[in-house]
Amino acid sequence: MEILKLLPLGNISKEILELVANVLKETYNLKVETITSIAIPEKSYNPSRGQYLAEKILDFLKKKFSLKIFAITNVDLYAKGLNFIFGQAELGGQVAIISTHRLNPEFYSLSPNRKLFFERIEKEAVHEVGHVLGLSHCNNKNCVMCFSNSILEVDRKLKKPCKKCRLKLT
Repeated sequence: MEILKLLPLGNISKEILELVANVLKETYNLKVETITSIAIPEKSYNPSRGQYLAEKILDFLKKKFSLKIFAITNVDLYAKGLNFIFGQAELGGQVAIISTHRLNPEFYSLSPNRKLFFERIEKEAVHEVGHVLGLSHCNNKNCVMCFSNSILEVDRKLKKPCKKCRLKLT
């Protein structure tokens, strides 16, 4: 059984960490172990955008750890050429990250909705760890491995990889 280290970057609740650990164990049959939180690398922050460059965080994690690492943060992430991202991963590699920042309904000036917030976190966690395990983006709009360019696209997806993607994992 493959081991994945779950790393909180900043202040992530124990409840969210347990939620993510459980969905990853269930979906991918991984042994998920939470490790002690560390600070987000200062060099990843872009003050002109007020966001953190995910690629710099992933590079930092690759240098710091020699294991498969899945990081969760609550800061706003972006990638070069994109206004924001929900997460990013190294395809077939060892590192991935998601941000809960834009997954929270309150970010969109909506009422708090814990169930929806947690469901979005689960989907993005399964998506990014799927990349680490070698899954690329899927054309099936209901598959968790389909690329999400908006929160509506996250909400449309199911929490699990489609049959075609599951077959790629065996």
